Amino acid sequence: MNIVIHHNPACGTSRNVLQIIRDAGYEPTVIEYLDTGWTRPQLQALFAAAHLTPREALRVSKSPAEELGLTDASVSDEAILDAMLEHPVLVNRPLVASPKGVRLCRPSETVLDLLELWPAGPYAKEDGELIIDAEGNRLV
Repeated sequence: MNIVIHHNPACGTSRNVLQIIRDAGYEPTVIEYLDTGWTRPQLQALFAAAHLTPREALRVSKSPAEELGLTDASVSDEAILDAMLEHPVLVNRPLVASPKGVRLCRPSETVLDLLELWPAGPYAKEDGELIIDAEGNRLV
């Protein structure tokens, strides 16, 4: 199964998602988007596949979104998209693509929806929260 994660290694949620994918037995393509940046067609395709608008994908916390005036309801999706191209940190993460779809994986256990196989249980996230029990059942 080909999996792509748009990853920020400084983000706990992004690290959790990457670890869940790897612990499920996959080695995803990891794109550190803060280094590579985004293209307009790439973001448009990801957002369309994930059924997100640029506003819904906008990272507000720990980003310059508010300083740039992007949180005002009058700002268009096109203006938000333009800002995301200039400031890659404005895109909420991690975005994950697999043959099962594209999702913004917040909270991190959302990635389970995109995987055929899951990590063996019991399985906990980085913060200790159990997301798969000993029988392999999803808890959240």
